[in-house]
Amino acid sequence: MDSIAIVLEKPRQLALSHLRLRAPSDEDVVVDVEWSGISTGTERLLWSGRMPPFPGMGYPLVPGYETVGRVAAAGSASGHETGVRVFVPGARCFSDVNALFGGAASRLVVPGNRIVEIGDEIGEQGILLALAATAYHAIKGGSLPDLIVGHGVLGRLLARLTLALGGNPIVWETNPDRRTGSSGYQVEDPSSEPARRYSSVYDVSGSCSIIDKLIERLAPRGEIVLAGFYADPISFAFPGAFMKEARLRVAAEWQPDDLVAVKGLVETGRLSLASLITHRHQPEHAQAAYLTAFEDPACLKMILDWRTCQ
Repeated sequence: MDSIAIVLEKPRQLALSHLRLRAPSDEDVVVDVEWSGISTGTERLLWSGRMPPFPGMGYPLVPGYETVGRVAAAGSASGHETGVRVFVPGARCFSDVNALFGGAASRLVVPGNRIVEIGDEIGEQGILLALAATAYHAIKGGSLPDLIVGHGVLGRLLARLTLALGGNPIVWETNPDRRTGSSGYQVEDPSSEPARRYSSVYDVSGSCSIIDKLIERLAPRGEIVLAGFYADPISFAFPGAFMKEARLRVAAEWQPDDLVAVKGLVETGRLSLASLITHRHQPEHAQAAYLTAFEDPACLKMILDWRTCQ
């Protein structure tokens, strides 16, 4: 059995390749992929060659951890049946290449306990469940944010989750093209915003030089949560943090229970995933899709449509 997959052969060099898949066991499912997302955080770093040392890192590799498809075959001990739509957070089923994170392919072999069944009505928006779970995991570790820095997809999901859980966040965004699209919360230019003080600041900008500015706006004994992904070392001036008695928390990768929680919020209508996928491409145009995802500020979320590759 084989699959058509996106392969990053080296930084900035991408190919669409036929790859052999390992044989499925009784605990595995075979998933025919419908859509996969392109991450503007980790995958941008893989594309540029700036990804810090990470388990499984090395070229050539298959990227992708935001995948939706249907179960085409199910092992007797997989816990699933054929025909159901599932979310797949990546896979390690390829021969001859690294799988970091292995979800950008037309067919995958995945352990049944790695996937989550989703309703047909969620459709392509299911690829956003990983980012929603990332946002939920960050919030779960502390207080609801009263300031969110960055209005990309993760920032928007953080804001929507905060509203769903009873909060009232303000969002900072320096790019005027990304200040639109809010619903129920306020998006402001930080350079013209009043000098408010915030107790719980969530940064999803990925900027390694922003900490001092956030400390200036932090309330005494407030917390800064690093919920993005940072390629370079992060530093800050100690005196300001000392005077504020500031706390710094790093939000780690989401866990399976976070995915279940956000899936429930989506299914009950408390969390909307609408209007976040802005661009779509066929896999044969993957080079253009990746460049658009990383370089076009109007692109919130790019997905690849694999349905013609089965």
